[in-house]
Amino acid sequence: MVYSQRARSCACCVLALILCAGCSNYRPADIDNVCAIFHGETSWYEDARDASKRWGTPIWVMMAILHQESSFKDDARPERDWFLFIPLPRNSSAYGYAQAQDATWDEYIKATDNGGDDRDDFTDAVNFVGWYTHGTQRKLGISKWDAYHQYLAYHEGRGGYKKGSWKNKSWLKKVASRVKVKAATYNKQLKSCQAELDDEVDSWFF
Repeated sequence: MVYSQRARSCACCVLALILCAGCSNYRPADIDNVCAIFHGETSWYEDARDASKRWGTPIWVMMAILHQESSFKDDARPERDWFLFIPLPRNSSAYGYAQAQDATWDEYIKATDNGGDDRDDFTDAVNFVGWYTHGTQRKLGISKWDAYHQYLAYHEGRGGYKKGSWKNKSWLKKVASRVKVKAATYNKQLKSCQAELDDEVDSWFF
């Protein structure tokens, strides 16, 4: 009886540690290497793979957008101005890995019926990017593989992109070019480690 109680206690402790580990916020040390990112937290690869399968957007495009938006920081927000020692209101409601604004996030929640999703959860953020890029392809005809124009539409909103709000923003086009280069780099890197990541993720089920 004593042994059984101790065994149950140990099992509960192990389970608690696992749950706590899952709740911790992982921040990759090397954000420029997608293999290092995914090997550091394999569940991120599984989440990105699931989002890619659901929405059809390549993993490397979604990860390049997240890299640009937040550098993979879960609580990222736009910088705010200060008046003397008083912080002024931020000029945007963007928050989380994907820097999704309140209205767009609400639209995502309504469209996907994912009421429990959070912007500071990587699983939900990468799914959001997949959903948004899928909608951009459907509404604007921009390929899900076109990281450059997908990012412009992501940043400006589909309406802004359609109106050409980005065309006179040389700084934004430079940013979109960086996203394009990052996506190509991630794509090349992922080809070298994806099979290993697939094996590691799929082995969890056996």
